[in-house]
Amino acid sequence: MAIEKARKHLAEYGMEERIQELSESSATVALAAKALGCEPERIAKTLSFIVKGNPILIVAAGDAKISNPKFKQTFSEKARMIPADQIEELVEHAVGGVCPFGIKEGVKVYLDETLKRFESVFPACGSANSAILLSLEELEEVSKSEGYVDVSKE
Repeated sequence: MAIEKARKHLAEYGMEERIQELSESSATVALAAKALGCEPERIAKTLSFIVKGNPILIVAAGDAKISNPKFKQTFSEKARMIPADQIEELVEHAVGGVCPFGIKEGVKVYLDETLKRFESVFPACGSANSAILLSLEELEEVSKSEGYVDVSKE
């Protein structure tokens, strides 16, 4: 199960006990915000793309929308989201629970600049009813991110 992969990954940092398994769905930004009682923009959504034939993940604020020109400027190609039926195979998490923890070896993770508005955010943990509260510093560390990118619309 994908949540177990995320749990194992977060255990490397002593954070597995902080995972919140919710009684209601957190599969979308709106559902997660409602379940967690926070503003939708504080949900750290993980978007999956194919770049140069390889999957990448971009973690962005819940209200962020990808800017195609900025994406192309950053990654030298047009933004192509991974089709829903291929995400689990390429990343090891299914739609609704995609997160930067416990992912397939070689998948690069980037954090979007939109996250910098917050001290802490709630990314998913591999299932459609899980989340963890992390400071930005913790997210940077546990996601093993390549760094911040600016690929969202203003």
